[in-house]
Amino acid sequence: MKKIMNAPENYTDDMLKGIYAAHPDMVKYVNDDLRCYCTAQKKDGKVAIITGGGTGHLPLFLGYVGENLLDGCGVGSVFQSPSSEQIYNISKEVEAGAGILYLYGNYTGDIMNFDMAAEMLEMDDIETRSIVGADDVLSNANSEARRGVAGIFFMYKCAGAKAAEMGTLDEVLAAAQKAKDNTRTVGFALTPCVIPEIGHSNFTLGEEEMAFGMGIHGEPGVWNGPIKTSKELAEEAMKEILEDMPVAEGEEVCILINGLGATSQEELYILSGDVTGILKEKGINVYRTFVGEYATSMEMAGASISICRIADDEMRRWIDKPVHTPFYTQV
Repeated sequence: MKKIMNAPENYTDDMLKGIYAAHPDMVKYVNDDLRCYCTAQKKDGKVAIITGGGTGHLPLFLGYVGENLLDGCGVGSVFQSPSSEQIYNISKEVEAGAGILYLYGNYTGDIMNFDMAAEMLEMDDIETRSIVGADDVLSNANSEARRGVAGIFFMYKCAGAKAAEMGTLDEVLAAAQKAKDNTRTVGFALTPCVIPEIGHSNFTLGEEEMAFGMGIHGEPGVWNGPIKTSKELAEEAMKEILEDMPVAEGEEVCILINGLGATSQEELYILSGDVTGILKEKGINVYRTFVGEYATSMEMAGASISICRIADDEMRRWIDKPVHTPFYTQV
């Protein structure tokens, strides 16, 4: 295992100390708990949006806490859930009088702990709503049982923009739901990654082998086999996405090409060009393209493709809303 770190068991806390030291004007922690990560600014009367999940996916999850996006994030150890107490403490810190939306990935531990935090807030007469990202097409035939992966970015964008517009709690939830209903993702891995506390790869692939449909925690995909070209991967991914979420000729979409941690920008743009070409051949218009690392898996090589169908002008406005965090800025 080759990593820049101190003790493996301190990996997450040491990372957080570095973030707080670098960006004290933008983010802070609550009650002396480094894992209770939140914005340093709070706007009275605004719906607060809180996410959470394990370390190892930067900029997901905590990287989206900032201006016109999220207000707080519970930070778990690598690939592990934050605790209900941490989520509760963050909620108490960022709640600004308009209620709280919990917006996070569709994973069992996260669901349990966010639900427990919501029950504690109910006793404090603080209103909450919850929604999970579930965009990973190949993880389950049942859309509500799917994993939440990079496509949650569009849920963050739409919900964050509506909250910044001072929408009500139910309106912010509806914005997140609109993004969820119109977003699908397919991913693939070329290499495994190493969890610091374990010290070895979380799965194995042959030298000339890849995994199609692999999850961001190393969950099995739908096939392992020889490495395919970018165009072949784009064609297979788009076939899966468009069969699950048909997009008509003349409709408009956003593209998100996401690197999993060890894939070069050059490779991501090759993939982006192939996806754009497929959509143009089908007469589907591309409104906006996002290329980069939005939801990683430590140092895993590979990528994911997300398509977000633009439902209306309101959704365009939300996606275009400028945002600023220590990890991500859109002007």
